[in-house]
Amino acid sequence: MERYQDKKAVVIGGTSGMGLATAKMLLDGGARVLVTGRSQAGLESARQELGNDAIVVSSDARSLTDIDALAAHVKTEFDTIDLLFVNAGFSTPTPVANVTEAIYDEMFNLNAKGPFFAVQKLAPLINRGGSVVLTTSVANVKGLPGQATYGAAKAALRSFARVLAAEILPQDIRVNAVSPGPIDTGILEKVFPTEEMRAHVRGHTLGIIPMKRFGTSEEIAKAVLFLAFDATFTTGLEIPVDGGWSQL
Repeated sequence: MERYQDKKAVVIGGTSGMGLATAKMLLDGGARVLVTGRSQAGLESARQELGNDAIVVSSDARSLTDIDALAAHVKTEFDTIDLLFVNAGFSTPTPVANVTEAIYDEMFNLNAKGPFFAVQKLAPLINRGGSVVLTTSVANVKGLPGQATYGAAKAALRSFARVLAAEILPQDIRVNAVSPGPIDTGILEKVFPTEEMRAHVRGHTLGIIPMKRFGTSEEIAKAVLFLAFDATFTTGLEIPVDGGWSQL
């Protein structure tokens, strides 16, 4: 029998990077998987990469209306699920002096508010013995310049993980978090407009990672699936996957 045979999983923010890698591992292990994304290009790319075995759904992780619709869709497709991986998130590096209310709201809506309500709406569909995994960030413990609102939103999400773990434990559902450091997901190309800027950031970052390399999306996926299915006596935990950055 395949490792995840008969398991059903939802990956919010699963059309690229860490979410996509996790979806692929789940599918390879025999699971049924539904992934969400927002951009049309990302949705089409995910459909091509994941094939007909995956369900790819357009859903804005910031929108409570979309989250409600997603819960109804999951109920229809799967009835119940075994894993909810809430991975959608994004950073807009901005010095404190330049943070606007719109940037502040965007960072909290996507990285804290949306994940909280996703768990609230989808937790009733999780089977006993199932789990929730949230994607936090090394930014929630490191004082990274330009990441004030992103880091604070991810710190809020880390706090949510602890409280949610306690609240839904009576349903025999575990809640944990994976905390990525610098991961090679193509994010630098999205955030920084020039190769000169990307090279500078990449070089600076490599200089402060103890393991002297970027992580991979597949390494995050392995940590997510460990928390989801193997760490059966673990809840409320955050696992750093950051090359030792937050520990040293």
